[in-house]
Amino acid sequence: MHTESSDLNRRDFVRAGSVAAFIAALGGVPVTAQEAAKAEAAADKTLPVPKADPNYAEKPPGPPVNFGIIGIGTQGRDIITQLAKLPNAPVVAICDTYKAAFRRGAEGAPKAKQYSDAAELIADPDVKAVVIATPTHQHRALALAALASGKHVYLEAPIAHTLEDARAIAAAGKAIRDPKKQIFQVGLQLRENPQNHHVAKFIRSGATGRLAMSRGQWNKKISWRRTSPNPEREQALNWRLYRATSLGLPGEVAIHSFDVARWYYDKLPTAVTAFGGIVQWADDREMADTVTVVAEYAGGLRHTWTGTLANSFEGEHDVFFGSDAAVLIRDNKAWMFKESDAPLLGWEVYARKDEFLNESGIALVANATKILAQGKKPAEAASESESPLKYALERFVNHINDSTKAEADWRAGYESAVWAIKTAEAMARGGRVELGAELWTV
Repeated sequence: MHTESSDLNRRDFVRAGSVAAFIAALGGVPVTAQEAAKAEAAADKTLPVPKADPNYAEKPPGPPVNFGIIGIGTQGRDIITQLAKLPNAPVVAICDTYKAAFRRGAEGAPKAKQYSDAAELIADPDVKAVVIATPTHQHRALALAALASGKHVYLEAPIAHTLEDARAIAAAGKAIRDPKKQIFQVGLQLRENPQNHHVAKFIRSGATGRLAMSRGQWNKKISWRRTSPNPEREQALNWRLYRATSLGLPGEVAIHSFDVARWYYDKLPTAVTAFGGIVQWADDREMADTVTVVAEYAGGLRHTWTGTLANSFEGEHDVFFGSDAAVLIRDNKAWMFKESDAPLLGWEVYARKDEFLNESGIALVANATKILAQGKKPAEAASESESPLKYALERFVNHINDSTKAEADWRAGYESAVWAIKTAEAMARGGRVELGAELWTV
C-alpha cells in the first residue's frame, strides 16, 4: 500500500501554508463533511442533491472485532497503530515470516499471538477479521485462503500485480455468498473516506457543472529504498523497486487517485498513456521514480496524474474541473472554486470560509476549523489530523458490525488493479495502451 499517514511536520506546515493562501486568494470555500446537512438543506432545489448518507453519521462504536494482521512491515505496523485508536478493533494475532519483525509489531499489539505461518493465523478461531499487508506479489495465496475461511478480509491495494492474480482474487470476492455478512474490503482508502463521499454529492448533483477533466499528483522526496545487513532481507524489503514484484508508483500511489476519478466519472477508462524515468535515485531499481500518466474516458474526459520521488513541493492532491466550478481535494479537506458565471447554489451561505491563514497550513488539516474553534493551537490540530487509513479501517469495522457491503469491494479493487497493471505496462513501453472491454470482466 502506497499512502502514508497524513501527520504533518513543521516543514509540511510551511509548505501547506502557501497552498492554503493560494486557495483563499482564488476564493476557495472549504467543503467539510461536517457541513453536509446544512449544505444539502440549503441547496438549489433545481439540483438533485441527495440526502446525507446515514452510513457516515457519527454513532456509538459497535461490538469488538478481533483482528489478525498478516505482514508486519511498515504498512502492517501502521495498521496496528491505527486500529489501536479504535475502541472496538483489538489486534489479537500477528504474522510475519521474518522473526525480527515481531519485536516492532509487538510494540503496538503486545498481547497478540505471534505466528510465522499465515495459515495458522487464518485458522485461529479468535481472529474474526484478517488484514493482509504483505508485498503485493504475495497477495494471491493469502487472500484466497482468508476468503475461503469465511472470515472478513481487508486486502491492501493493489490487490495484485498481475492480471491473472487480480482476476483470481476478484473472482473469490465475487463468489462470496452474502457480501454483507462476510466483508471483503480493499485498501482503497479514499473510496471509504466520508469526505470523498461528501464531495461526490456535489459533483454528482451538478454543482460543478459539466466535468471537463481532472488531475492528481503525489510529490514526496523519498527513495523507497531500505537497508539491511542481510542481502536477502534487503532484497525482500525493496520489493517496490523491481518489476517482478511491484507496479511502482502507478500501483503504490496513483491507484488511489485513479479510483476516485473512476468513481466520480462513473466510467471505465478506454486507454492509458504513461511515461516514467529514473531521474533521482541512481541505484539498481527498475521502477521509475518520476511518472506521468494520462487515462482516457469516453466523451473526451481525461484524468492526468504525475508523481515523483525526487521532490516534495505541492505534495498530494486531486482536482476536478467542471464548467461551473473546480473542486480541490487534499487530505481530509476539499475546496470548491466557482466560476464567475456559475449559478448560486445556496450552500455557500453556510460553508465555513478559510479564516485561519495566520496559522500556517491549518486549512489542510482534517477538522481544523472545529479544532481551532476549541481554542487549540496549530501543532495540536496537526496531531489530531485523522489518517485516511484510520477512516478506512473504521469503516471496515462498521461494515462488519452493521452488515453493510464495503464501498471498496472486489469490483473496485479489481478495476483499480487493472488500471495500475496496464499503466505499468504502458510505462514500460513508453506509450499508449488500449483498455478493451474484456479486461474489466471477472
